[in-house]
Amino acid sequence: MSSVTQQHADELTQGAIQLGVSLSPLQHSQLLAYLALLIKWNKAYNLTAVRNPDEMVSRHLLDSLSLVPFIDGDTWLDVGSGGGMPGIPLAILFPDKHFTLLDSNGKKTRFLTQVKLELKLANVQVINARVEALQPEQPFAGIVSRAFSSLADFANWTRHLGSQHSQWLAMKGLHPSDELQVLPSDFSLQAEHALAVPGCQGQRHLLILRRTL
Repeated sequence: MSSVTQQHADELTQGAIQLGVSLSPLQHSQLLAYLALLIKWNKAYNLTAVRNPDEMVSRHLLDSLSLVPFIDGDTWLDVGSGGGMPGIPLAILFPDKHFTLLDSNGKKTRFLTQVKLELKLANVQVINARVEALQPEQPFAGIVSRAFSSLADFANWTRHLGSQHSQWLAMKGLHPSDELQVLPSDFSLQAEHALAVPGCQGQRHLLILRRTL
């Protein structure tokens, strides 16, 4: 018996509709295959604090898919990707864009590499390194993080990975008003959105930052 149930499949279908995200049959099956791998590997690798598989559709898959309307540009970096959120779901949704998944934890990058292989995600690159050590040939069009760090640390640690044309997308729970007060002077808040994630009880916010210098 697969760890992924019909209930999970239905919840994904309904949640995507509520988010206004169109899933092809292939994308739907890839997202469920990713969920199955996450459930399986989480037992040994501690990939996510969410232990209950019944919470993973909303808190991982749908939470990641809530970013779909904000993904512009062709090259994206998921910083502190961990178990692959939001990078893996976004890579499934945007097969024509390239996603680099960065994490300093070797267990987590081994899992991400397995996901890439099993789901045949040719548009995913997995890097096991600290963010300060990453030196890309070109600036990323977008840099995303989910509960990675404070906004100031996110900006400071990834400043060298983008340009004035890049977008920084920070996924947060409660609105981080105090963190915005200490944003580095060369970053500005371009937009902020309250995200309504189906099945998610807590607050979710997206902050979009730009480099001004």
